[in-house]
Amino acid sequence: MGVHVIKLPDVGEGVAEAEFVELHVKNGDEVQADQTLADVMTDKATVEIPAPVAGKVIWIGPEIGETIAVGTEIFRLEVAGAGNSKEPVEAPAGAKAEPQEMEEPKAAKEPAPKAEKASEPEREEKPAPESAKQAAASPAKSGASVNAQRPNGAVRKPNEKPLASPAVRKSAQDQGIDLRFVHGTSPAGRITHDDLDAYAAGNAPGIEARSSGYQPNTSIEEIKVIGLRRKIAQKMQEAKRRIPHASYIDEIDMTALEELRQHMNAARKSDQPKLTLLPFLMRAIVMSVRDFPQVNARYDDENDIVQRYGAAHIGIATQTDTGLIVPVVRHAEANDLWTNANEIRRLSDAARDGTARREELSGSTITITSLGAIGGIASTPVINAPEVAIIGVNKMVTRPMYNAQGQIEPRKLMNLSSSFDHRVVDGWDMAQFIQTIKAYLEFPATMFMD
Repeated sequence: MGVHVIKLPDVGEGVAEAEFVELHVKNGDEVQADQTLADVMTDKATVEIPAPVAGKVIWIGPEIGETIAVGTEIFRLEVAGAGNSKEPVEAPAGAKAEPQEMEEPKAAKEPAPKAEKASEPEREEKPAPESAKQAAASPAKSGASVNAQRPNGAVRKPNEKPLASPAVRKSAQDQGIDLRFVHGTSPAGRITHDDLDAYAAGNAPGIEARSSGYQPNTSIEEIKVIGLRRKIAQKMQEAKRRIPHASYIDEIDMTALEELRQHMNAARKSDQPKLTLLPFLMRAIVMSVRDFPQVNARYDDENDIVQRYGAAHIGIATQTDTGLIVPVVRHAEANDLWTNANEIRRLSDAARDGTARREELSGSTITITSLGAIGGIASTPVINAPEVAIIGVNKMVTRPMYNAQGQIEPRKLMNLSSSFDHRVVDGWDMAQFIQTIKAYLEFPATMFMD
């Protein structure tokens, strides 16, 4: 028998480390060649770690959520033959030991009961008087009987002021407790700190239950932030910390474009996807960045270099069960509406089911985020660094508007909410850029006049 050591492989694209996010086996498991042992996550994508040979798992190195460098040992398998390690088949130092069942403590270890003094006579339990039994069996006058007399939950009459010291009143105010519903146990019904504590606990005798019947929920759930959620958190924090965001919101009349979109969908071929707003917006962006190349760019702020791109690699922010992912439609400038629509659907599906490749999740030069289906008339999206612009789509609504003849007619209106890196894009340029997109969307025929 031998030992086969599995190390974190080089997944390419300059990735030097990865996060250990999911474990599919445990110590003692028999695994087959090519069976997935674990998942690791890089800045680009989630990568499966397969077993190169069949064997038995005898050691697992990293903890879930731990970031490990390329080349780090992550598994050891006991295999038939020599394996790839000269070490004997045993768990190395630092290996996680399987939990052992605790032995029952031996009776000899239990402390012996102390001997009673010989001179002290044994005490006999005397039966309690009948009156004491009755007193114990009946509820205290300040307890359940009080509750029974107050079906509406109020301890006092509407105009009766509860008696309490200033300190008790301050404590009640801090806790959000209405003293009218707290029963005072001191003389004259004065409320004490103990009464407040008992009321807050909600289970002491003499404390009136809340009239609504609702009970406070004091549960706290702690969730370790790992995997994609940690990547999102780090990326968002870094973007907000390093990028001075400037936002610009404008209203766009989408009536003409919606008519065109519906007409094209009605006339589409069976193998063509249904057109949403996004392919048209992508076309408008492609046309607009010709005049504003500083928007279709990435900013390397460590080296003070702005990279402007001739290609429009448009990121599509996509919500998945595990969090936000941004697949990239490459060379949107070279695609027609139908091709871009196909790519949006294909990439979004791949992102949601976890099959998107690393190269499909990186390299965007500008991003679109769309929350319009949910609602909201405006938003302030966070830039997908190192890009310098993100375009946000908001809800489309039908509202009455005056036309050129001064008559009121229903129009389909939608806001674009966009954010820009103010280090790279000036306020004038961001406004002009959005106005250019607006002109294309309001007069959609102009998008096809190259």
